[in-house]
Amino acid sequence: MESQFRAVIRQKIIDAQAAPLPVLARRDVWLPAVKGKATAVIGMRRAGKTSLLWQILADRHASGTPREGLLYFSFEDERLADMQVQDLDLLVETFYQLNPAWRDSRRASFFLDEIQLVPGWELFARRLLDTENIDLFLSGSSARLLSREVATSMRGRAMEAVVFPFSFREMLRHAGREPQKPTDRLTKAERSQLHNDLFDYLAHGGFPEAQALDARNRLELLRTYVDVVLLRDVVERHNLSQPRVLHWMVRQLLGNTAGAFSINKFHADLKSRSVAVGKDTLHSYLAHLEDAFLLSSLDLATDSERRRQVNPRKVYPVDTGLMALFDRSGKANVGHALETAVLHELQRRGVQVNYVRTPAGFEVDFYARGLAGNEALIQVCADLDSPDTLAREVRALQDAARTWPNAALQLITLNPPKGDPLPPEIQLHLASDWLLTGDTSS
Repeated sequence: MESQFRAVIRQKIIDAQAAPLPVLARRDVWLPAVKGKATAVIGMRRAGKTSLLWQILADRHASGTPREGLLYFSFEDERLADMQVQDLDLLVETFYQLNPAWRDSRRASFFLDEIQLVPGWELFARRLLDTENIDLFLSGSSARLLSREVATSMRGRAMEAVVFPFSFREMLRHAGREPQKPTDRLTKAERSQLHNDLFDYLAHGGFPEAQALDARNRLELLRTYVDVVLLRDVVERHNLSQPRVLHWMVRQLLGNTAGAFSINKFHADLKSRSVAVGKDTLHSYLAHLEDAFLLSSLDLATDSERRRQVNPRKVYPVDTGLMALFDRSGKANVGHALETAVLHELQRRGVQVNYVRTPAGFEVDFYARGLAGNEALIQVCADLDSPDTLAREVRALQDAARTWPNAALQLITLNPPKGDPLPPEIQLHLASDWLLTGDTSS
């Protein structure tokens, strides 16, 4: 069997190093840079993790590293189906046989995709970091490499690079319409196109494979994504005994985007239907869904752990395209889609995000705190044409500012409101501009 693996591995290495680099839409993913650590590329299935591996490889090649020092290797190959951890040494041995000048004296880069298909791969990866002169990048579609469990498996030897579905800018880039100048220099025609593109993005989402599909094919594709996540990344991985309860929870969570979700209330609803399940089990189910990147939940911004525990969480799908799968009204909710897109952009920017409920009972969508300590209170509203709506959003920000006096007050909307100007302390952002700026501090 070893001789069979050796021949396959050798051919795959030769083919991969000779293959032309794929032309892909560039991803704006933050990459850690800590010496001696592997980079674990994680995120929901089909978000673009393999594409990111190729992008990093291409960047290193463009920076001067020859192709013989760059190895992309996918273990998703039926000829390697019975590989064991001890067989992985053949990969290193064969690579250096083909590229002897790189052994020890030059630093190579390994991009190992779907390595989790080999049992015990973590031991191999840790030893590779300790004994070879390489940079190591890992990715895969199994639950263990989708989730943050990879950091535990690697015993602190890996850092995460999280891949989301396309951002608004990435979607425009993929479509060949990324603005090449600041948004305040766009012509009327260019701004109209940008506005239309944003509506499409909010409705259709950012999964790469779903771009440009008609509605039926897109929804069926996204449905398969959700089904695979639930079955393979949650039910099978955690051996859940009540998958029906999990499906009810998902319908409740994703059918109420940006809404409040309380485990206590959900538990009481199940109990009223004579469904026996413990609250701890429901908490675990929610954690499993987040760990598989199907959704995100935000807790209340407060210094009180008790208040954080007793208040409901706000829940958002990983992609706005999933909203249509679970919405029962049949109507597009642009406001909730915009709020979801803003949250995803904040997450990409690496800020800590919570929601706010003031003592007077007002709610602010997001309290965002950056790594440098900069704070922002962010209210998202698709349509501010109604004076009452505008006044409500302004009051909420002003009331929250009493608790967070150092936070910038930001209001994000699709179109500028009509009528009187906003109070000077509140910064108005058009969503199409804000989503392209990459700056949460202004």
